[in-house]
Amino acid sequence: MPEVIVYSSAWCPYCVRAKQLLAQKKVAFEEISVDGQPQVRAEMTRKAGRTSVPQIWIGDTHVGGCDDLFALERAGQLDALLNQPLNR
Repeated sequence: MPEVIVYSSAWCPYCVRAKQLLAQKKVAFEEISVDGQPQVRAEMTRKAGRTSVPQIWIGDTHVGGCDDLFALERAGQLDALLNQPLNR
C-alpha cells in the first residue's frame, strides 16, 4: 500500500470526514498538522498549490481535499489508488 499523507487542522470538519473515510477503509496514514505552524502550511501550499485543508496524498498522487477523496470513493477509484504497488 502506498504511503498516505494528510495535512490537516484540528478544528476542520472536512479533515475529520476525510480521516474517518480512511479509517473506515483501515488505511494507515501520516497526519501532518498545520495548526500554529506557518512553515508547515507554506510547505503544504507549495506542494499542493492550495491553501485549504485537508490536502491528501496517496503515494505520489495528490488527491486534493475531502471532496476530492469522496469523489474518488463514489467513482470506485479510491480502492485502486490505495492498492497500488509501492514504487521502490
